[in-house]
Amino acid sequence: MHTERKPISGGSSNQQGSEAGVILEGPNELLIEQALRFAFKASNNQKEYEALIAGMLLAKEMGAQSLLANNDSLLVTGQVTGEYQVKDPQMATYLGYVQVLKGSFTVFELVHVLREQNV
Repeated sequence: MHTERKPISGGSSNQQGSEAGVILEGPNELLIEQALRFAFKASNNQKEYEALIAGMLLAKEMGAQSLLANNDSLLVTGQVTGEYQVKDPQMATYLGYVQVLKGSFTVFELVHVLREQNV
């Protein structure tokens, strides 16, 4: 099963927490949307990592063997692809989990897309 994950662009943060979303596109026009609500105020990059991880877990649960993920955070994409170093310990924790999850797929690719194109 080939699954393409595109996080819903944008998210919001307030004192009650933060929100983000994931859209999984699969074969035969399968479309799964998942809204994420965090009980903590998250930075944009935290939300991008959380959405990526949620999408990876959902794709894994659906039995996907390959995953093409779009992400509009240049920092997150660069860290996952190894182009950027991770300096923040919290981002390093997120990256470590993504690296573990990558092993669940025979093919995993993360592509940076402009925020305007991430719909």
